[in-house]
Amino acid sequence: MVQLQPHRAPAWLRPLVDALHAGEGARVIRETLGARVHQKGGDDQAAVLIVFAGDPHATELPHDARVLITHRTPSMRSHSGQMAFPGGHIDPEDSGPVAAAIREAEEETGLEPARVVPLAVMGAATTGGSNRRVRPVVAYTPNPNEVYPASEFETDDVFFVPVRDLIDPANRAMLGWSYWSGPAFWARRYLIWGFTGVLLSAVLEVAGWAVDWDKEPADLTEALARSDNREL
Repeated sequence: MVQLQPHRAPAWLRPLVDALHAGEGARVIRETLGARVHQKGGDDQAAVLIVFAGDPHATELPHDARVLITHRTPSMRSHSGQMAFPGGHIDPEDSGPVAAAIREAEEETGLEPARVVPLAVMGAATTGGSNRRVRPVVAYTPNPNEVYPASEFETDDVFFVPVRDLIDPANRAMLGWSYWSGPAFWARRYLIWGFTGVLLSAVLEVAGWAVDWDKEPADLTEALARSDNREL
């Protein structure tokens, strides 16, 4: 089983790691999802890797802090065109969600497992679309190799997003459609929303990096039409 190594977190990531170990991530995710998504118990079915890079010697959030994100190939049968953290189904051969998340990240983005330091896991959450129980894994890569769409069937764009861009209120939105609403982010010309947007919003809040932003709901359909997601 792949072991967590919270002691290897750089100083700027330690508040996030400590808060996740105290269960804060699960609380924020539950509050954001609300009653509209029934949270089921049982075994974890999938895992995603929320992996940060940035100055290993910084004590505060460094200017080069960034997080890995992927764009799912629009021709996929499910979640096509959406932005997502690398991840997927936990296979029987995996020793657990941490191993699965790291394996999926290598398969989708080429990120070498030896460069990934797993730091903490967040409370598992059930997604609203696929109704799967997903375990987010937070990690750090002190010296990432060049990432790329390693599985073009699954991803057609892979890149690190600067954390300071995600914090910027100009790049944040609360988007709604029918009875649903949730946090979203602009990254390049892509729109990060849905479950990935919820996870990202929770991480920024729990880490203490978030600043005030406009939470007045806007139209999801209109925002997607302006994006490069190609979900429509």
